[in-house]
Amino acid sequence: MSSPATSAPVQSFLLRHDFLIRRLHSLSGLVPVGAYMTVHLLTNASLVGGADVFQKNVFMIHSLPFLPVIEWVFIFLPIIFHAVAGVWISRNGKSNLQQYRLSGNRRYTWQRITAYIAIVFIFTHVFHLHGWFQNDWWLKNVANPLGMASFRPYNAASSLATALGGFLWPVFYAIGVLATTFHFANGIWTAGITWGVWLTPKSQRRASIACTLFGLFIGAAGLSSLVAAKTTDVSKAAKIENEMYDAGIQLHTITPDDHKRTGGTHVEEPKPEPVQ
Repeated sequence: MSSPATSAPVQSFLLRHDFLIRRLHSLSGLVPVGAYMTVHLLTNASLVGGADVFQKNVFMIHSLPFLPVIEWVFIFLPIIFHAVAGVWISRNGKSNLQQYRLSGNRRYTWQRITAYIAIVFIFTHVFHLHGWFQNDWWLKNVANPLGMASFRPYNAASSLATALGGFLWPVFYAIGVLATTFHFANGIWTAGITWGVWLTPKSQRRASIACTLFGLFIGAAGLSSLVAAKTTDVSKAAKIENEMYDAGIQLHTITPDDHKRTGGTHVEEPKPEPVQ
């Protein structure tokens, strides 16, 4: 019965800090969320060069120290903040349409539509390939029975190709990639207005062209990775990945981890022969 009263102070706090929330939302969309998305799409696009190129890039990422901390601090938490703040701004914030005279309502509307598509896509994508949480109980009892957490970093190309099997998943990913790349590219343009970088009609037109070209570039990179995954020979890719894994173990460039491999098997590092 007291929910309206208790929610009023929260609502009042958010409205009082509307300017700050908008600025933080805008900034987080550029860095780190947008910057990470660009790197992520370009890394995935390296699959076009073959399973070995893609696996090398994934090995490099997973060699980073404190990777789970990096992921949560610089990727997951900023994405969650950007999504929650974006929904609040969309539902309760004041419209900025008067600032967007060049494209009007349609650009503003599509920014909001793609925002909701991006939220569904990103959280589903993370669940589909990574399972959200790297906890044995969660993976065994929740994610894996639902067919989620299907990506294996040490069998990157083959597990990605398997995860994107069928018809529905590729269509879902294509829509998600196009929505998120439009949202980011258009978000750069609106952020430039928000932060006072381009304010005149002429500068906004130039920025619009540059952001469009950038959006097409990263969108093409994202779609190319889907095509590469769909055309990957799973068995050949797995053979290459396993050979690279075994070589990495012997060279001590990779830390053995069954959870990051398809089937959870690996070749043990050979033991030295006893001295006769």
